[in-house]
Amino acid sequence: MFFQPLNPPIQSFQGQRIWLVGASTGIGAALAEQLIAAGARVAVSARSADSLAQQFSGRAEILPLDVTDATALNVGAQTLCTHWGGLDLVLAIAGTYQVMRADRVDLAAAKRILDINLSGVLNLFAAVQPTLLKQGHGGFGIVSSVAGYGGLPLSLAYGASKAACINLAQSLWLDLHDKGIGIYLINPGFVRTPLTANNPFPMPFLIDADVAAQAIMRGLQRGAFEIHFPKTFSRLLKLLNLLPHWLYLRLVKRGTGL
Repeated sequence: MFFQPLNPPIQSFQGQRIWLVGASTGIGAALAEQLIAAGARVAVSARSADSLAQQFSGRAEILPLDVTDATALNVGAQTLCTHWGGLDLVLAIAGTYQVMRADRVDLAAAKRILDINLSGVLNLFAAVQPTLLKQGHGGFGIVSSVAGYGGLPLSLAYGASKAACINLAQSLWLDLHDKGIGIYLINPGFVRTPLTANNPFPMPFLIDADVAAQAIMRGLQRGAFEIHFPKTFSRLLKLLNLLPHWLYLRLVKRGTGL
């Protein structure tokens, strides 16, 4: 049993009812495109109605909303369940990022990051949880980040929000696995998106959003709990976080030069 997938493998996306929240750019948009191509019935949400319409009109259900608006998410979930009769997979992809260090804290921005990256995930889960429990099947995925593995410079608030998402996904799996619900934790490294475009530092192992979407698709098909990529980078960070704090902190400070 220890070597079996932690989630039911999604052997085919054909006809799967999948809701992506945070699909106007980056990983979300690329993943929506690939799921549509694979035959899934896709719904896309983001704040920008125009962006969603330009990309997905006629090919996906379009539900413009803000992930921080719990009421809007509840309405969206009810709309899709009425239209589709249920949900097979819901992916919390919406997120934001801002370079921040402890000697230059922007409290309003830090709270906004936590509101979108963590509270937004909880808002979405609360909206779809009754449907998933009633069905006794389906899945919920959270796009976190390898930045959540351990503290990093320039990642104040963002890293904390992603660490909380990792913890949240683990708790959700423990509570919901026996109820037939799959939980997927998605931890990308550096992905070329509008959010990372202005990073003032070199990004090791940077990949395109299409490559990230392909890795997510493969992970869902395997039934993996954690889908992390690119493997060279994510495994290095995992290894670093096995070290005692005194060594981890010194190595990260020396390795980043920050």
